[in-house]
Parts: sequence; C-alpha cells; structure tokens
Amino acid sequence: MQTCRISPAALDDVELSHEEVQRYSRHLIMPEVGMAGQKKLKAASVLLIGAGGLGSPLAMYLSAAGIGRIGLVDYDVVDRTNLQRQIMHGTKDVGRPKLESAKARILDINPHVQVDSYPVPLTSANALDIIAPYDVIIDGTDNFPTRYLTNDACVLLGKPNVYGSIFRFEGQLSIFYAKEGPCYRCLFPEPPPPGLVPSCAEGGVLGILPGTIGAMQATEAIKLILGIGANMIGRLVLYDALSMEFTEFKLRKNADCPICGSNPTITDLVDYEQFCGMPAHDRSLYTAATDTDSNVRQVSPAELKARLDAGDPLFILDVREPHEWDISNLGHLGAQLIPKGEVITRLGELSTAQEIVVHCRSGVRSAAVIQDLQPHGFKKLWNLDGGINRWAKEVEPSLPVY
Repeated sequence: MQTCRISPAALDDVELSHEEVQRYSRHLIMPEVGMAGQKKLKAASVLLIGAGGLGSPLAMYLSAAGIGRIGLVDYDVVDRTNLQRQIMHGTKDVGRPKLESAKARILDINPHVQVDSYPVPLTSANALDIIAPYDVIIDGTDNFPTRYLTNDACVLLGKPNVYGSIFRFEGQLSIFYAKEGPCYRCLFPEPPPPGLVPSCAEGGVLGILPGTIGAMQATEAIKLILGIGANMIGRLVLYDALSMEFTEFKLRKNADCPICGSNPTITDLVDYEQFCGMPAHDRSLYTAATDTDSNVRQVSPAELKARLDAGDPLFILDVREPHEWDISNLGHLGAQLIPKGEVITRLGELSTAQEIVVHCRSGVRSAAVIQDLQPHGFKKLWNLDGGINRWAKEVEPSLPVY
C-alpha cells in the first residue's frame, strides 16, 4: 500500500457539493476511492509541464477525475501539425496559445477545477518557484534539457515526478521520486550526444501513442494521491505499440547519483541547455539549425532561389528519408536524395569541387550531415536554413509543410 501524498490537514475544509457527488458517483461507489478518496483528489494539486501530446490526455483525464488544482506550463501556440495527437486543441484553435485552449477545454470538462497557467518556458530561474506549490509533478516534455531540469527541481523540492516519453511507436513510463527510489539521473546520468536521438518533429509519433502513455501517467498520479495500488517508483515500463507489448525493468537508486546520491554534487539548478548541448524545444518553427556548429554555413531560401535563378551550378542534396521525399521534394530543381544514414557510404556520388546545398525537413539533420562531410574534404557546403518546410513557406507555397 502506498502513502497518500495529501496531508490530513489539507482535507479539513474539503467538501463535495451535491453536483460533485453526482459527477463523481462512479468513483464514490468504488471502495478504493469513496468520499474520502474523492476529497483527496479535490484537495490535490498537479503540475503538468507541457500542454501538448502527453499534456492533452493528462489534463483532460485529471480534470474529469476531480483534481482540484491543475497547473499548466507551456508557451507554445497551436500549430496544425499538433492536431494529429494533441486532442485538447481543435482546428479552431490553430494560432491560439495552447494554454488558452487548454484552460477552456479543462473548464468545459469540469468547472470545479482551478487552472493555473504559466505561459513561460520552464527555466532554471523559475522552475523551483513554479513547481514548489504542487503535490505531484508530471513530465510531459519532449526535450532533454527540460527533462533534466524537471528531474533536478523535483529532487531538490522532494516532489514525485511522473515521467513519460514517446517516440514513433514507443513510449516509456516511470515515477522518479528520490525520497523513495531512483531519480531520472540515476537511470540516465548523462544526456545522449546532440543529434543522436531525433525529436518527434524529426522522427514522427503515432497520434494515438501520447493518449496511451498520458493516460498511464494520469493513472499513476491518481494512485499516488489516493495512496492505493503498486506505483511505478523504481520501475520503468517500455511500451511498443506495433507489437502491443509492455516490458518492465526494475530500477535501482544510484548511490553515486550527482543529485540524489549519498554525496550529491548538484545542489542547485544548472544551465540545462549547456549541459545537454542542445536547446530546449522552444525556439521556432525551424528549430535549432542556426544553433549548430559555427562552421556550418547557412543559406536562406530566398538566397538559394536567387542563386538558382542566376544559374549558379549548385548541387542540392536532400538527406531526408524516402517517405519524406514522397511528401514534398525539390526534384524539379535537380535535388538528389541520399538519406542521412547513407551519405558517408555514398561519398562517390558527391564532388568536393562542387558547391553543395544540403537540406532536410527543418535544417537540423542537414547541418549534422555537413559536419560529417567536412572531414572528408568537402568545403563548399551550405545548409538550407529552415529546410524544405521554410522553402515551402517563403518560396514555393505549392509544396506542403509537414
């Protein structure tokens, strides 16, 4: 049996109206919840970091369940590419701040919920102040800097961190709670090298997957609050949607963990973008192409068009995958497709004497390819800033943006 995260004092003034009794009746008739448990849910506060793919099912199910106070941290706006999975937002919300549409959806589901909005990026400067008032923190982020920041802030404040991550057809779930088990750093002491793990924007994600993982995160948060069942502290579940398989691993606390170990060396929040060597996912539509190595020269879509119109003999190298080429391509401009993973083995198809403009979807993979090519004698290289999506927006609107 778990220990409830809601103190008895917090329940003293909690009452359920007749309307709430009717609303939560299917909870109240369960002995594991009952009136006492529903009051715990109403007294509880949960902070959701991210109002996107995972944040959508989290916010909707937790508000429907009767969590009394829900905090939302997000400063993005709804984009059309979000609609395939971020079910809290609709077509009418495109261009609207996510926190506005999220709050409206939550209050439509349950007007008894207090919704706190934080329309700012979570940073080392504000994380402790934002997280401190909440009982349970739920990580719905999609980048390593914010993930490490969330973990470290939760450890320093003694908060449980309900962790979930998604990519393509796979998801992960755990609870990192240093008071009772391992933290995120115990499992992943160091972030992966920049560019090794593509984001969902680069690699894609099955639209239903965040619903599965987000619902599991919401379940774990409610179990923590009620103090029932066997929680995910010290356990990690991997979910494979293609095979419909769940694989569980036991996690151990690392005595040498730099933040929750016996002799911690991290006693305050650090610069997490510097630590991870990558920006948090909050920059722009074209992500971090301009944040890559300074040796990668950028060419804007307008500049490339001008050079092509002038007849400059440029070789356009598309390093995306074949299924992306099918969505949109610059084949009519002579572009050649060599996927990123094949470029080094196909150097014979490229010439060091020719100027090469490398592009991908947004400019990130192509910048990495340029860095890979430079040691092989290729010096006349340009990265299409913003990739083919920016080209489609600024030069050739007949091409779709994806």
